[in-house]
Amino acid sequence: MKKTALILIDYQMDYFAGGRMELVNPLPATERAARLRALFHTNHWPVFYLQHISLRRDASFFLPETDGTAIHPLLQPAATDVILTKHYPNSFRETGLRKLLAEHDIKNLVICGMMSHMCVDATVRAAFDDNFSCRLIHDACATRNIIFGERTISAADVHGAFMAALGAVYAEVMTTEKYLQSL
Repeated sequence: MKKTALILIDYQMDYFAGGRMELVNPLPATERAARLRALFHTNHWPVFYLQHISLRRDASFFLPETDGTAIHPLLQPAATDVILTKHYPNSFRETGLRKLLAEHDIKNLVICGMMSHMCVDATVRAAFDDNFSCRLIHDACATRNIIFGERTISAADVHGAFMAALGAVYAEVMTTEKYLQSL
């Protein structure tokens, strides 16, 4: 497990009940992410949080200085964790993440987060392009229903399509349980 880091993407309050961009079933995904984080903490392996703060003029969520940007209470960072602010879906863009991973000689990433079809997708693809080996923990991710044309695509279908695409080339896609059993 040396040279492996856990990447936790956007487990923020706007994605939960009452938030500005509520996802479908974010709590079970967060509970699974908390299990992964506990494993990494117990073993003193590095944990990196990505926290989205939107700077877009037309943004409707993750607005600066709002409660919606707070990290969910189930995943409150420890003093040893690194928290990086991001302004784009790709967790590597203008965050310093790439530099920090290089400084720690990290080559393997365990990735989970929100939303499956946006920030998780962008981050996994960027990590792969930077030659990281990626394990994507799909049941520790969540997304929402989206609209394409006049059709509503269910969160389950959105999530499944993106996980299938990422699993074809970019990452080894697995459940939390399968990951834990692989250690």
